[in-house]
Amino acid sequence: MRDRALYLAGPDGFTEPGRLFHAQVLVPKVTAAGWRRLDPWDYLDKPPGPADGVAQPPPDGYAIGRRNADLIDAADAVLANLEGTDVDSGTAAEIGYAFGRGIPVVGFRADDRRTGENLGTTVNLQVEYFIRASGGAVHDNLDDAIAALGRLPGPAPR
Repeated sequence: MRDRALYLAGPDGFTEPGRLFHAQVLVPKVTAAGWRRLDPWDYLDKPPGPADGVAQPPPDGYAIGRRNADLIDAADAVLANLEGTDVDSGTAAEIGYAFGRGIPVVGFRADDRRTGENLGTTVNLQVEYFIRASGGAVHDNLDDAIAALGRLPGPAPR
């Protein structure tokens, strides 16, 4: 596989367990599968810690959103973490944005709780529609999702 770029969508960076999963499970598996990761959590502008004694304003949300959109635009595919009681709203927005740009999305959700509106969906029906319509699917484990990414066709000119 030539160097293909993968955007990692998901709420992992918001909690300590999420950060551990991201760093110790998700990133190593994606890298081992040969993907060059485009990871929004790598680029998060973190304010200086309390050691400097100066309170810092939070990062500019608009700039972060623009940067993440640019990373998605540079991606050949998106891997979406759909875990939780409902799909993270930022992840849902990134899925819709990728679909609109013609970028395939593959999702994973190992959580056994069904969150879709009906028995035919695993997660929110609109989120699942955009994933499937992009050429991807929702998988019930990370390994199957990564394997599905490897079966996606090469990037089409955009």
